[in-house]
Order: sequence, then C-alpha cells, then structure tokens
Amino acid sequence: MRSYSYLTLTVTALALFKAQANQCYIPATTNEDWPVLPNEQAIRVGADYAEVDQKQIAQYRGNVEIVSEKSFIQADKATFDNINQKLTADGKVKYQDQQIIVGSNAVNLNIASGELVMSENQYDFVAFNGRGDAGQIKLIEEEGLTLENVSFTTCPVDQADWQIEASKIELEKDENWGIVRNAKFYVADIPVFYLPYFQFPLTDERESGLLSPFDKITTSEVAGFSYEQPIYWNIAPNYDATFSPRILTERGLQLKTEFRYLKPSGGGQINFEYLDGDKDTVTNEDRYFYRFNHRSNINENWVVNADINGLSDDNYLIDLGSDFFNRADTHLFRTLAVDYFSENLDFHAAFRDFEVIGDSPNGYRALPELTLDYRVPNLGPFNFSLYSEFNYFDSTDSTLPTASRLHIAPKIQLPYRSESVELLAETTLLQTFYNQEQLEGFDLEENVSRTLGQARLYGALNFERQSKWRGKKATQTLEPKIQYLYTSFEDQSRIGIFDTTRLINDFEGLFRGQEFTGIDRIADTNQFTLGVTTRILDENNREQFQLSLGQIFFVNDNRVLEATNERNRSALAAELDWRIDSRWYVHTEVQVSTTTEKVERSTLSLDYQAGENKILQFSHRYIRNLSNEQIDQLGFTASWPLNKKWLAIGRWYTDLELNRTIESYFGVQYESCCWAIQITAQRHLINRFDFFGQQNINDFDSGINFGFRFLFGEADKNRVSKNLLRDGLFGYRQPYFLSN
Repeated sequence: MRSYSYLTLTVTALALFKAQANQCYIPATTNEDWPVLPNEQAIRVGADYAEVDQKQIAQYRGNVEIVSEKSFIQADKATFDNINQKLTADGKVKYQDQQIIVGSNAVNLNIASGELVMSENQYDFVAFNGRGDAGQIKLIEEEGLTLENVSFTTCPVDQADWQIEASKIELEKDENWGIVRNAKFYVADIPVFYLPYFQFPLTDERESGLLSPFDKITTSEVAGFSYEQPIYWNIAPNYDATFSPRILTERGLQLKTEFRYLKPSGGGQINFEYLDGDKDTVTNEDRYFYRFNHRSNINENWVVNADINGLSDDNYLIDLGSDFFNRADTHLFRTLAVDYFSENLDFHAAFRDFEVIGDSPNGYRALPELTLDYRVPNLGPFNFSLYSEFNYFDSTDSTLPTASRLHIAPKIQLPYRSESVELLAETTLLQTFYNQEQLEGFDLEENVSRTLGQARLYGALNFERQSKWRGKKATQTLEPKIQYLYTSFEDQSRIGIFDTTRLINDFEGLFRGQEFTGIDRIADTNQFTLGVTTRILDENNREQFQLSLGQIFFVNDNRVLEATNERNRSALAAELDWRIDSRWYVHTEVQVSTTTEKVERSTLSLDYQAGENKILQFSHRYIRNLSNEQIDQLGFTASWPLNKKWLAIGRWYTDLELNRTIESYFGVQYESCCWAIQITAQRHLINRFDFFGQQNINDFDSGINFGFRFLFGEADKNRVSKNLLRDGLFGYRQPYFLSN
C-alpha cells in the first residue's frame, strides 16, 4: 500500500524569470494538479515503502514524491532527519517549482537554514527559454541562487549552436541582475571569446548596458564599412538615453544620441547626431542632425505638440542615413502647436517653419497659423459650422512677398440619411482678407478682399440585390452618386500664392469640391459630377470586388487662371479592387483624358499572398506629365520563406522612360531556434546635391548590410523578422481589404 505522511517545513522557490514562449524550444510546465495541503508550512511525502524510527528518522523508497506549497520532488529514495531538520533525496531525482525544473543525482535540504543543494544537474527554466547543465545548484533562502560549473543556452537539446560555460552564475535575492564569472562563449563548440565577469538582466525591467548591434553592420560606397554600437542608460523610471558610437571607414566617427522622457501629462524625445570632421568632404566639415519631438496634455481639452528638425547640409540624409527621414525628403519641418478640442469647438495655433533641402522650392513659413472650427449640429433640420483661420506668411527668401491672411467660412447644411439614401444641400460664404507686403517686382495688391459664394448639392443611393459570385451566394451593390457644385468667380490674380498647390483628382477627389490645397486660389465652378460604384460582398460580408467610375462635367469654363479648363469634362477616373481568389488581389486607379483618349495617370498592383511572409507584388506607376517629366516605373516586391529557417526578401524598380534600374534590394535571413543572421545587398540612386543645390540623377550607391543576433524567445524572433520585412518591403502597400 502506498504510504503518505505530512511534515512541517518550507521549501524556497528559485529565482524569477520573465515568461517568453518559443516555438522551437518549448519550456516545461509545472504540475498544476499538486495535492491540496492542509497549510502553507506542510509537506506531503508519498512512497511505495516507508520506515519511521521513533519519529526521528523517516526513510522512503520507491516512487518517492515530496510535495510542498511551492515545489515538487520525485526520487528513488529519500530520508528525513527530524532531529537535524534535513531532507535528503537521491537516485533519479527531479526537482520542480514554478520557475525551474532540475534533474539531479542528489538533493539536500537543510530546513533550519533554508539551504537547498543539488548535485550533477540538468536544468530547464519553466517559463524562460533556457536550459543547461550545472555541477552544483545551491539555493539559500536569504541570499539567492548559485550555479557552479554551469552551461547555458536557449537552443534545443542536441542542437547547441551556441552556449555559455561559466565557473559560477549568481542570482542574488531581490536583485535585477545576475552575475556570471569566468564565462566562455562557444559557437558550434568553438570558443569565441572569454569574459572574466559580466552581468545580465533577470527581469524585463530596463537596465543600463550594451544593446545588440543587430543590423548595425553595413557597407556602402558612400560611407564605407560602418559599425554602430548602441549603449543604453536607464537614468530613471521615466527617463532614459541611448548613445550609439558609429564608425564609418570612409568618413570618421559619428555619435548618435537619443534621450527619452515620460511625464504624467505626456512625453517626448530628443535626438542629436554629430560627425566630427567628415573625411570624405573637401573641407573636412562637421556634420550634424537634430530632432525634438514632444506631446503633452495640459488638461483634457488642451494639447501641446512640438516637432523640430534640422541638419547641417543637404546631403546628410543621403550620406549618413536617418531613422526618421529618407533620402527623397525635400523639407524638414519645424512645428510648435497648441490645440484645443471640445464637442463643438476646435482651436489650433501653430508656428510652422521648415528647412529646405537642395534646390527645392523655397516655400512660406506660417508664423503663426491660427484656425478655429465651430460646429452646431442638429439646429432644427440644419447643421451650422464656422471655419476661420489667420496666417502670417514669411519666407527665408527676402525678395519674396509676405502676407497676413484672414479667412472666414460660415456654412449651413441640410442633410438627410437613411440606409439607402444620402442627400446633402449646403451653402458656404468664403470671405478672405489679405495684407501683402514687399511687393516690388510683383503684380500684387497690398490689400485684397475676396468674397465668394459656394453651393453644393449631393445625392447618393445604395441598391442591393442577391446574386452569385463564383457559384456562391453573394450581394451586389449599385451605388450611384451625383453632385452639383457652384462657386462664384472673382479675379484672384492680385493675390500671391503662399500655401496653395493643385490637387490630383482620383475617384474620391472628383467629389471633393475644391481643386487646390490652401485657399489662395479658389476656382470658380459650375459643374456636375457623376459617379457610380458597384461591389460584390460574399456571404460573410467580405468585399470581393469593387469598381468605381466617375467624371466631372463643366457647365462653364473656369476663369481663375491657375484652374483654367477649356474642356467640357474632366478625365474619366476609375478604381478597381478585385480579390481574384484567396491569394491574388488586384488594385488599380486610372485617369483617362476624354479629349485625347490617352491615360493621364495610372497605378496598378497585383498582389499574391499565400500566408505569413509569403508576399509577391507587381506594381506599375505612370504619370504623363509631372513637372514636365513623364513617370513610367515598374516594380516588383517579394517576401518568401525558402523553408522553415530561410526567408528571402527582395524589391526591384525600373524606370521604363530612361530604361534603367533605379533601385534593387535583396536580403536573406537564416533563423534557427536560438540565433538569426541577415545579409542584405542593395543598389539605388543617391541623387546627391552639388554646391548649387542641383541633384545628380546618375549616381548610384551600393552596399551590403549584415546582422547577427542570439534569440532569447518569440519576441526576439518576431523583432528580427519584422526588421527585415520593414526594410525589404519599403514602399509596399497592401490592398485595403487584405485584412477582411
């Protein structure tokens, strides 16, 4: 008969480790069905045979199980010495608690001192992804855990691609750091380096130290070989900083810094990068970049934002790269703003400045920009709103005019909406005042008052019918809509252009009711817009197909010069989204001139998505005239797992007009259970600026990037894959319904 007894003692749990699951190496789980004990101090001992000598010595043999509130021991035999308060278990011993499982030859527990000693051990962490061997494991309740002659790895059994061997690992009680002494690091049984002493974190709390330089090793023709080593400083719970020295063989030593802060009301970060004496410049000039980003809530209605950026020269982003901007950016903006939000009133005040890169157009700064948007919905059957803004426009070019502008636009709407019908009638008064200065050489007036009226009628219907799609039940919609827009005319040629550019019309843009961003030009309109959309929805209400067609019909020609349109109708705009099957998707937009019957603009993407990271996309972009140039580009983007461990990423773009490749990128990643390596190669146009700010469109830069990381869990694995996908699929856009 199996024998059970209860003894009073305490078995102390081992050190805590952060839980991280891993698909390759699965940590063991503790036994959640341990017997219920009479109290926290009790321990239950069960065995096939038991002998008790006058309640002083208890011996147990055969399938011994020792269960306490916090631990579980299995052994061939065990002895409890009640006089000396010692418990000894030997044979094939298994010790288990909520943090660790140990296979041992012998376990000795001194109940009086709380010291637990295990010999010749193999251990597995229960939640943390790690295992190893230890000659001795010693746990003292008041001091902590010590492992002697120990090895550690996150790799599976019989697949130790890397491991650490140390004379001792110390995990002190209530400390966030573990100490490793005399550590040798092995890769495939080959010793790589030796450290007499180092520390590692035991929790997920932030700690100062070296960060992984993963994906920070690169080569390029512009910068040479580059290595960046991030160093993290945990200043306080709500402050931290990262210092990243970066060696560039062609340019010198760069220091990148990042300071982050967090307050109850908000937070932000400050970045500063500095390269002392660039060796690849004629004058060995110093180069720098700075960025300040902040957001805080003054209270539930008021918000403060700041985004301030600057750099030393036009080619900084091209030569040295950036985590915040790319080489195609033409302006770095500097904005300081205060916003107020409420149910009926929004207020915005901002100072908007910028730094121009290269010979990009020298635009205007808004110093300040004030907007107020007041809304009164459900005023009987009407909605009322009042939008107003005030701007002062200045430029870094002292030869350009400056201006103050006040714009007020009250609007009244009469809406109606049901499940199948939407109607809207609205009228708006557009009143703008200008005070313009520095007008010498410009045919502008100092004071201008412009008053325009605008009326809009909009209607949309939604018809549905039951249909079939690929032999299955489906719902087809037909959604016609019509808009009439009238805007009065006033000569605006004596007004400067400060924040206004012409908009590009896609299908939705046809119903926008305005032809320009900004309000320096408001086109006179007398026009109808017709559009229709049809959709196919499957039984689960997922969109399988959508086609939209629309066009503007002009009753009168525009008289505002910048909007002059001598045709009686606009280009025909069309959009198509089609889920061909569960893997193939098509998205296209096109505008066709009804006068020349030629395509003015078009985009096309054909996507194949077979599963996680299995993505192919073919894309084409065409613009007949963009700043007197024709854009005709073809692209291919791909992400594909070659097997369970290898992932390939690539993209390629070619200019069909100039008959040349403008960008190519290829990367591969190998990811085992406990380490990953990435190698990428790329070649792209660099478009460097010369002394006069002109870009050279014929120079290319080529480079190879290298990344290596040891993996300590699923979070690490996901981070590594996302980095490669982020870089390799740059510019990739999924059709909007892929997530349906």
